[in-house]
Amino acid sequence: ESRIQKVAYASDFNMIYDFGGFPRELSQIVYPAKGDITVANRILDALNQAGIPAQGDTVRGLDHGVWTILHRMYPTASIPLVVLSVNPDLSGKQWFEIGKSLRFLKNEGVLLIGSGVTVHNLRRIDWNEDAMIMPWAKEFHDTINQAISTLDIETLNQWEKLPNASMAVPTAEHFAPLILLAGTATEGSKPELAYSEIQMGSLSYDVWRFE
Repeated sequence: ESRIQKVAYASDFNMIYDFGGFPRELSQIVYPAKGDITVANRILDALNQAGIPAQGDTVRGLDHGVWTILHRMYPTASIPLVVLSVNPDLSGKQWFEIGKSLRFLKNEGVLLIGSGVTVHNLRRIDWNEDAMIMPWAKEFHDTINQAISTLDIETLNQWEKLPNASMAVPTAEHFAPLILLAGTATEGSKPELAYSEIQMGSLSYDVWRFE
């Protein structure tokens, strides 16, 4: 998280284990990804040209929002990596505009990945594996997915005013990447929901593909 957009500007990364209460093995994973200064410069230029203040970050390592995903997708860390921060205080439209400014990268062979959870309130989850889905979680989840499917920027920009928003998204750092990535969708394309599930009553996982 940062209040100004940060772009990883490093050739190597240290590991960050920013969680607690999970199996010890998670804190032993090392993901030896390499950075890409050339791509980082392209991103910084694009953000600044779009009027989005951005800075290179030579210090920040890989937190669990990055390596828990990539070590399963690319276990040998065979692709270079540039990490972006999120600002949870921005509006949905601002997140969308950040994504829109990065849309061009897809034409240059850069894969854009956002990781997070649509509904993420750890105080409300039911640890029972067979837990019933909470109506408030499903309502917010379905409303957001409908807006994403049609790239309804007006609804996405007003997400905090949706029913159950404060319960579904008590803090926005897990939620922001979804709208940011929606902004990378090519004009006229239709987002594809590749996977969707609500676990433990309210923890919702969605995998969207934006062409």
